[in-house]
Amino acid sequence: MICQEIIDILQEQSPERYACHWDNVGLLVGNPRKDVNTVYIALDATEETIGEAVEAGADLLLTHHPLIFQGLKKVNTKDFTGRRIITLIQNDISCYAMHTNFDIKGMEQLGAERMGLEDCQVLDPVFQENQEEKGIGKVGSLPCEMTVGECAQKVKEVFGVELVKIFGRPDDRVARAAICPGSGKSVIKKAIHAGAQVLITGDIDHHDGIDSAAQGLAIIDAGHYGVEKMFIPYMETYLKERTSGIRIIAQPEKQPFLYR
Repeated sequence: MICQEIIDILQEQSPERYACHWDNVGLLVGNPRKDVNTVYIALDATEETIGEAVEAGADLLLTHHPLIFQGLKKVNTKDFTGRRIITLIQNDISCYAMHTNFDIKGMEQLGAERMGLEDCQVLDPVFQENQEEKGIGKVGSLPCEMTVGECAQKVKEVFGVELVKIFGRPDDRVARAAICPGSGKSVIKKAIHAGAQVLITGDIDHHDGIDSAAQGLAIIDAGHYGVEKMFIPYMETYLKERTSGIRIIAQPEKQPFLYR
């Protein structure tokens, strides 16, 4: 298959037009006419990830987070982004990113399903399509009322994380939850407005966490990677079901930082 054929398959799942206006998705490096025999899937296009893609003989690196986010004026080895781009080009590896377009049509629904949320609505609407709201995050009812501590335990189980950070009282009972995989700071007010009692997300800092709890919204922070790593096995299955004759390799799970 050529790269563009795979891109067309990816766009069936998450069209690039779904991405937020500030985002940078799509084919960021490479030739759409290139033959692709091996696809390597990861969350981030780090130097380590690119090295793994090279070692695997990949022709296409598929990531969730964009390798190039802001405009570049130079591409050289003095800059870490430049080094990554040069390594990809030298090894003839294309790089394709599915970021907020996958958040809007993929990640949020996957997270809601893992938590068993019912009667879901979009948490942060971005646009409408066929009179249906599309956007970031979901809010809905938990399968049953539970304590914040019990909800945190469920988050650890369904997302496969060892530790979570809780803002709020673990014994408080919650029935309505919001979920925003990735960084959820920007949706705290929307979650409160939507009547959520707990928000499951990542990247919550001290002040936002305690202020949210003070307003009656507990937060379970499972880490940015922790709540988004499901992108990798999902896209592995998605591509395997829709392609033939190419290798699909999923990056092994690895936390981007360590607790000591």
